[in-house]
Amino acid sequence: MVSAVFKERCLTRVAFPLIGSINLPGSGVYNYLVNLMRVLAEHAKDRIQPVLFAGTDVPTANVEPFVAISGVEVVQAADFDDEKRGQRLRDALMTGCDHAAAQSLQKHRIDVLFESAQYCGWRFPFPTIAWFPDFQHRHLREMFSFGAYWKRDLGFRAQVLSRRHIMLSSEDSRRDCERFFPQSIGRTSVVHFAVLPPDASDFEGIRRIVANYKLPEHFFYLPNQFWKHKNHQTVIEALHILKQQGFDLVVAASGKPEDYRHPEHYKALQSLVVSLGLKHNFRFLGIVPREHVFALMRSCTAMINPSLSEGWSSTVEEAKSLGVPMLLSDLSVHLEQAGDSALFFDRHKAEQLAALMSQHKHLSVSSRLEMEQLAFAVSRNRLSQFAKDFLYTVERTLA
Repeated sequence: MVSAVFKERCLTRVAFPLIGSINLPGSGVYNYLVNLMRVLAEHAKDRIQPVLFAGTDVPTANVEPFVAISGVEVVQAADFDDEKRGQRLRDALMTGCDHAAAQSLQKHRIDVLFESAQYCGWRFPFPTIAWFPDFQHRHLREMFSFGAYWKRDLGFRAQVLSRRHIMLSSEDSRRDCERFFPQSIGRTSVVHFAVLPPDASDFEGIRRIVANYKLPEHFFYLPNQFWKHKNHQTVIEALHILKQQGFDLVVAASGKPEDYRHPEHYKALQSLVVSLGLKHNFRFLGIVPREHVFALMRSCTAMINPSLSEGWSSTVEEAKSLGVPMLLSDLSVHLEQAGDSALFFDRHKAEQLAALMSQHKHLSVSSRLEMEQLAFAVSRNRLSQFAKDFLYTVERTLA
């Protein structure tokens, strides 16, 4: 049933706070918000008015991608500065309401709040969608300190007990949510996010970008952040197995070279690569521009995601939008997301990944172009469904 708010006026104003020290460019949440607003601008512009709230301390460059989206309203206010986050959270916990945020949302006539990596209190006066990206801390508890585990889990519990409408990115995550937090049953929605594929580019232009990285003609691409749960080690071990078998394959890995929970992890991976004699085979690219990510995907033999935990993988979604072959770890969410368009391996068995890599064939340019054109057409439907599912979630939150 469509709520009264939707009947009374065409546009429902949804607030999306941008947390400066957390939602940095290149982070999963930042990319998610940019992509979501672009999709809403194209597929729901007559129903949703996205309003980005950011602190006055957020660099202009971080806000510009949102400003560039037609129809997105941007509000920069001191109440959302990083230095005030602690006081706002204390206010939310002690009084039940983040009063500063509430006053700002009221001033800008907001109907619904999109709450992520924050908590505005159990008495917050606005209908609120709480987005839970995944339950990694529950599945990989050993990768979290005692404090980090409970901070994340208690945050989720607070949002569930505050009667938020919970938005998940996969059916796999919904099952987890309703198992871990039974009080959420009946108040969850699944919104499979989809990505806007880049405009078609000529392959010569793509080759010029890839040439900057001095990669061979045939290579595999691993575009995950260098966090421990992303499981780069299994890929390195697979390359070692392949080298012993006489295969000289190359994996290019890009992403932020820091894991705040495991500060030594990146150096440990580098040391492992050196100790196994794989400096030529496993290439650390670091952070690369987003357009380069797509160029590397379009050029690779296959994209690899060996992750130990995902909510709904952005790299898988990007590869799908381009028709890129995929080798994925056997997570339930990967199976849900990729289906028949990928090959799967046991995430703990490097020998399975090595076997898939040794057998995978590099496609011709004409074949890749044909697959990309087909994927592009299919992706338009996924984008439309993404917008519809988000709109339905907003309606349920307002009902």
